Amino acid sequence: MGSIVVLHENYLPVLLFILVGIGVGIGPMLLGRLLGPSRPDAAKLSPYECGFEAFEDARMQFDVRYYLVAILFILFDLEIAFLFPWAVSLGTIGFVGFLAMMVFLGILVVGFIYEWKKGALDWE
Repeated sequence: MGSIVVLHENYLPVLLFILVGIGVGIGPMLLGRLLGPSRPDAAKLSPYECGFEAFEDARMQFDVRYYLVAILFILFDLEIAFLFPWAVSLGTIGFVGFLAMMVFLGILVVGFIYEWKKGALDWE
């Protein structure tokens, strides 16, 4: 019986963390559903995808530029995600860490210039 109490005490913070996470995730949705106004019309109920009207055929092709913009966003978002910890630890990693990040940024800039020259950022 004593081992069950110890097991319960060890996992109680984990259980509380899971319950709070579920509450924070589901609570606002339930509050919005219960307290928010619901006035559906044709425009609100219509599907919206990638900035243009939805079409009947799911196999219809659409412009590859949407994929390119998404890839560019992920690329530069990841760049920023690497820059924050680098900037925080710059004092401890020294000049070698600075040079490594400059090489990384240089490669990204070369890729960005290549995409720019190829017209991946042009919308016309």
